[in-house]
Amino acid sequence: MAETEVKKCIIIGSGPAGYTAAIYAARAGLNPELYTGPEPGGQLTITTEVENYPGYPDGVQGPEMMEEFRKQAERFDTKVHYEMISKVDFTGPVHKLWTESGQEIHTHSVVISTGASAKWLGLPSEQKLMNQGVSACAVCDGFFFKGQEVAVVGGGDTAAEEASYLAKLCPKVHLLIRRDEMRASKIMQERVNKMENIQIHWNTTTEEILGETEVTGVRVKDTKTGETREIAVSGFFVAIGHKPNTDIFKEWLETDDSGYLIPVPGTSKTAIKGVFVSGDAADKVYRQAVTAAGTGCMAALDAERYLVEHGID
Repeated sequence: MAETEVKKCIIIGSGPAGYTAAIYAARAGLNPELYTGPEPGGQLTITTEVENYPGYPDGVQGPEMMEEFRKQAERFDTKVHYEMISKVDFTGPVHKLWTESGQEIHTHSVVISTGASAKWLGLPSEQKLMNQGVSACAVCDGFFFKGQEVAVVGGGDTAAEEASYLAKLCPKVHLLIRRDEMRASKIMQERVNKMENIQIHWNTTTEEILGETEVTGVRVKDTKTGETREIAVSGFFVAIGHKPNTDIFKEWLETDDSGYLIPVPGTSKTAIKGVFVSGDAADKVYRQAVTAAGTGCMAALDAERYLVEHGID
């Protein structure tokens, strides 16, 4: 039986972090192979206009930008596999990975760039009006609603941050909270309460997002009285949290209470030698394409140094 080839670098995930790691790793001669996962290009493939990524003065469509990232990675001979890694074994110095089709891969270094997925309410209208007024990122999309009324659903720190950000752009922000109190930290609650153009709707759940081709309003229900009513808004921001795509690594790597991987501070290194993390799989604070790309660069550089230190050329 032929001995399994040991790769230098495998990248798991294909958003800005994964593709940037691939570009740097390929230019360093690591012959990286990238496994895209179930959503090639990551969250940006369900984003329309991107106006805050440097180098695109006229903006760019999210899927188009990810396609350019992929082409740049492949230009330096990154091998892209449109498959998902479903299992890992980080026991020894040579790490083992398995694809969903059952192929076993051996590698000296691994860059995890699996990202995080926004949590949604699960309404059909939410999916129908995605990118037509429905968003899960105020920093990404808030500018498009400047001067318009919007709604934010959620009661935690994320919702408070989103509402506060939007309140600087919009004349009125409706904050929809399903309980009679916020889960957000005291300082975030104080920030929300100080903003006169944020109207909090307590004991309120979302029944339907209104509109045919774009958001025109939201139908909400009072959880105490059962009364329903409609609020006219142009944008609807879901801020009920994100779930990092890290389940297959939890047996091997340290995570916080929400499942985000915890790197060594100031690096992309994990507690296991040769395993590095980048992007939203470890970042629950910024969650931007540009910060993800930056950590992808860090992970590739850390992987290169690790291989050099261990005499793997």
